[in-house]
Amino acid sequence: MPTSIELTPELMREIIMDHYQNPRHKGKPSGDDYLSLHASSTNCIDDFDVYLLYEDGSVKDARWDGVACTISSASTDILCDRLIGLDETKAKYVITQYLNMIEEKEYDASVLDEALAFINTSKQAARIHCATMGWTAMMELLDKEEK
Repeated sequence: MPTSIELTPELMREIIMDHYQNPRHKGKPSGDDYLSLHASSTNCIDDFDVYLLYEDGSVKDARWDGVACTISSASTDILCDRLIGLDETKAKYVITQYLNMIEEKEYDASVLDEALAFINTSKQAARIHCATMGWTAMMELLDKEEK
């Protein structure tokens, strides 16, 4: 029988700090096949690029590089984890569900995995932009890929 793990504030903090201190997808890619988009904020230190490698109908790689606060760094790194291996429809679905969660709309938690650590972000209005920058930029890249 599977057990569920309660997403406590301590566990959410641990997930966020882990992706901030040990990002898995940070770094400029070496290939020229990546789509890229710049994201920045006037209210925070966030100034980074997101990169998307889409081949043969799925996300082969997703990366980010630059300067970002804890929330932007962790959320964008988790985003990259979630997208790799997905086709465009599923990738857009994951992004939409995350943005719905942040906006306190109905969402499908089953596709968010560690991104659920940002469930309380809407209670901190100043952090919403930080938590969504990478996600909205990546959605824009997927939209470009579609065209």
